[in-house]
Amino acid sequence: MPFLDFPAQLPENRTPRAVIFGAGHGSTYPGKDSSAYTGAADAIRAASQEDAGLVGHWDFDLGGPLFEGHPVCCIDIGNIDTRLHDNAGNRARIEAQTRSILALPAVPILLGGDDSLPIPFLAAFADQGPLWVLQIDAHIDWRDEVDGERYGYSSPMRRISEMSHVAGLVQVGLRAVGSAGKNEIEAAQTYGSRFVTAREVHAEGISAALKHIPQGARCVVTLDCDGLDPAIMPGVAARTPGGLTYTQVIDLIAGLGRRARIVGFDLVEFYPPNDIDGLTALTASRLLVNAVGAIVRQ
Repeated sequence: MPFLDFPAQLPENRTPRAVIFGAGHGSTYPGKDSSAYTGAADAIRAASQEDAGLVGHWDFDLGGPLFEGHPVCCIDIGNIDTRLHDNAGNRARIEAQTRSILALPAVPILLGGDDSLPIPFLAAFADQGPLWVLQIDAHIDWRDEVDGERYGYSSPMRRISEMSHVAGLVQVGLRAVGSAGKNEIEAAQTYGSRFVTAREVHAEGISAALKHIPQGARCVVTLDCDGLDPAIMPGVAARTPGGLTYTQVIDLIAGLGRRARIVGFDLVEFYPPNDIDGLTALTASRLLVNAVGAIVRQ
């Protein structure tokens, strides 16, 4: 079932504003099994069904209907074929699909899957720079390698920082103890990444993060579900108290859409086995609605 029952394509004379697709596998670590992530995209789609018939209704998050009374301009093309431990092949397929969406042109929206997916997703923007990246996450994801794998879920921001088309990074939602050692922190700071802790957002509001994004910049959002508080996003592999609230995140997305231009969006690290009563899937579905709404309105 597609997200909000969006079509798989629009009439021939119309180009979509945004294209949703899913990917189950990215770059898995040796000896690890990431298969439990593969159901994330479809769980979010299933959670959206209760609102599928209400697309034309007033949405108080957005201040109006999702498409502002205009025809649907977002499509869902389903999931691409990815395979456990076919790391290079998965990266190639994700990058190729993203490039094909950018060529329409449209805004690609990727649903995953573990946090290795943003690496090929951002790689597809190589001729779209300069770009800023807004990461919502509890962790900085700056490991150079883990068990010999340089493209796994602990390394996306480090690999993205090495892409010449990426002009800057803002990492928001950081808190508690993650995988980063002193060397990773120093490497990120030397690069010039802007760290914004969850505590800073709670104290100062979303401006603590948005002020680092240049006015009018082209920006890709990568949203790790553990960036939100586990009280509303329990379905993650690494639950960490003190995360961002739902309202903070949707305000951050909307604020970014007004300040800059969102040219890509991914939502990753939803781990369905840890979900409770479908709460994470529902919250992720609503976050995706807000992302589409921000893209439509920019």
